[in-house]
Formats: sequence, C-alpha cells, structure tokens
Amino acid sequence: MAKVKTNPNPILQRIFGFDSTKHSVWTEIGAGLTTFVTMAYVLAVNPSIMLEAGMDKSAVFTATAIAAALGTLFCALIAKLPFAQAPAMGAISFFTYTVCVSMGYSWQFALTGVFLEGILFIIFSVTGLREWIVNILPEGIRLGIGAGIGVFIAFLGLKNGQIVVASPATFVTVGDLIHGDGLLALIGLLLMSVLIIHKVRGALLIGVVVTTLIGIPMGITHLAYEWVSLPPSMMPIFFQFEWDKVFTIDMLIVVLTLLSMDLFDTLGTILSLTHKTGKISQKSFNRALLCDALATTTGACLGTSTVGTYVESSAGIQAGGRTGLTSFVTALLFLSALFVAPIFLSIPSAAIAPALILVGISMLGGMTSIFKSEDLTEIIPAVITTIMIPFTFSIANGIILGLISYCVVNILTSGFKKVSWQLLILTALISLRFVL
Repeated sequence: MAKVKTNPNPILQRIFGFDSTKHSVWTEIGAGLTTFVTMAYVLAVNPSIMLEAGMDKSAVFTATAIAAALGTLFCALIAKLPFAQAPAMGAISFFTYTVCVSMGYSWQFALTGVFLEGILFIIFSVTGLREWIVNILPEGIRLGIGAGIGVFIAFLGLKNGQIVVASPATFVTVGDLIHGDGLLALIGLLLMSVLIIHKVRGALLIGVVVTTLIGIPMGITHLAYEWVSLPPSMMPIFFQFEWDKVFTIDMLIVVLTLLSMDLFDTLGTILSLTHKTGKISQKSFNRALLCDALATTTGACLGTSTVGTYVESSAGIQAGGRTGLTSFVTALLFLSALFVAPIFLSIPSAAIAPALILVGISMLGGMTSIFKSEDLTEIIPAVITTIMIPFTFSIANGIILGLISYCVVNILTSGFKKVSWQLLILTALISLRFVL
C-alpha cells in the first residue's frame, strides 16, 4: 500500500499556507528577498515626493517602511500569498501634485481622503462588491490588464535605468548606453537574462547584487559609511487628519478619485499576479483584496498615501515564491530597513531596473491568448487596455478605457448579446472619473 505524503511542517502550513511536499523554505526566503530588492526603491522615492507636499521626509520614511511591512504581513497571514504591499506610486503622485500642490490643500486633508477611501474599500471587500466587479470583467480585458501591466513594468525599468530617456521631439528616446546608468542597467539586463535562460535559482536577486557591485568602480553605487541607525520619529505625521473639511465637494472628488485608482489598480495587479502564481481559491483572492483595503487604512493612520499590492511581487513569484512565507520575509526586510536604511538605499536604480524589465517581459504571455480567439470584438478592447496602461502611465486609466471600448464596440456590432447591464453600469460609474 502506497504511503500518503504528509506535510511535516503543520505550523508553517497553518500560518503561511506552506506545504513542504510542494514548496521549499529556501526558495520562499530567496523569493521574499527578491521581491524586497525590486521594490525597495519606494523607501527612497516616497519620502522625496511627499516632502513636496510639506511633510517631514524622515517621518515619511519610517511610515513608508512600517506601512509596507504591515500591508505585506497582512498578505502573509491573512491571504497566505506571496504578494507585497507599499505606498502606490500613482497615488503618491496624486496625493502630492494634485491634492496638495494643484488644489492647494494641506497634506492632512489629503491623508483624511486616503483614510476615508480605505474605509470604503474595506466595506467593498467585506460586502463582496469587489468580487462582483471582478467576475463581470470580460476575459479579454483580464488578459489585457496582465499584458498591459507587463509593458508598464518594463517601461518603468527602462526609464529608471535610463535606457530610455525623455525627448522634447519624440517624448522618449534611447539613453546613453556607453556611460553611466544606462550602461550599468544594460549590463545588468544581459546578466540577468543569461541567468534566467539557464534557469538559475534566484536569478533576479543574484543579478541585482552583482550589478550593484559592478556599479562601485563605475562610480554609480555609493556604499554608505554608516550602516546602522535608529528609525526617525513618525510622530510629526502620525494620525494627522483634518476632519473639518470632510463634507465638502473637494473631499468627495479626492475620495472618489483615490477609490477609483485603488480599486482598479488593485484589481488589475492582483489579477495579473494570481495568473503568474497559478490558480488560487476564491477565498484567497478575496482575502488578498481585503489585505489591500486594510493596508490603505492603516497607512493613512501612519502618515502615508494609499498602500497597494505591488506589481513587483512578480519578481518574487518568478523566483519561485508561492506562499505567505515569501511575503513574510519581505515584511521582515521592510522592518529591518528601519535600522539599516543606508545599506538598502545604496542599491542604485540602474541595478533594480533590469529586474523590472524582465518581470514585465514575463507577464506578456497573455498577449498570445488574446489573439487566439480571432474575435476582433474581444481583441480590440483587450489591446486598447494593454497599450493605454503604459501610455497613460496608469493601470486604472487603461482598464477604464478598455471597458469603454469593449461596451461600445460590442453594442454597435452585435447589440447587447455580450454586454450585461452590470458591465454597463460599472463602465458608466468608473467613467465618471474622467469628468470628476
């Protein structure tokens, strides 16, 4: 009689969903390290941007690290998935440049908007409204979202590595690949590509470390002299809300815009990550959505903008991460960054950029499935979704424009056979974002 394989690590199974008959502890740890390294830039970028909103840069650094750690810990313990969270780049820009700089409101007002949006997000998650939204999304749009995010990530990598740069004549052009960051990023890209092709475990992490070391003699990597320091105080921004303007039109606009961005950025990101991870249960999917909502609300209390699931989690998944143990390791590293921030901030963008490019490339597989149907009413909206995500620099915009095109194309060609009333209502509601 054949022996039944049992899981000798019931504690890891219960806490993280780890099954030693399917998963490797060292692979999960390596994946957590890889995810952290590819998204550690947020620890430097977020404080710098929010400084322009008038916030204390050191306090924002601490809030960013703790918010990322807590959000990622939620993913580890509640969803048991290898997803990592941190303040979202799009929301950070909206927070600073739209609410504070353009509209002229205080950062306390903006934090209040983030908090209220997070509460609404939790309600959406608990009531199952987000699940309903996911289920009515057409398959072509779902595939287009994953491919679009892949192109978006690859473009971010090319931009951060200065392989492509801004051009007043053509918007973007090729950067300097003979000197500086462009050359280092290109070296890293070739190195990581070779490691991946040879199926080397932890290829992205190895590539980032080696590329960082190569950057030392090039004068790009600058190692810090002081490696350990106490975390800066978070008190200047902790629980700093402005309640007297809650019932205003501007607050309504801010909350609705943040909700729209958070909802569709999260849906798009989680859909693409679950595709990379493999089939997961509906329960885990719903919990992943709830983790995002909880992280946003917690982040607002700490003093940072909307926290969301990061597409860079794909780096850890690519490295073999499949359970909550991966995200647990990432969360611990975010906490450790509070004390050894100078080390992590020594990793140059040119060393991280190649990992983003390769992660983006790995997510383009959905494009093959999109064209298999040969149905233009599915292909056109899917491709619009794919190209508008990077071209508008927004996952949310890409999804909205893709849905609008899907409804219009299908109604004009075949009536309402493929367009449900639920999809029409959803598309109409989210399209208000462009009006507001």
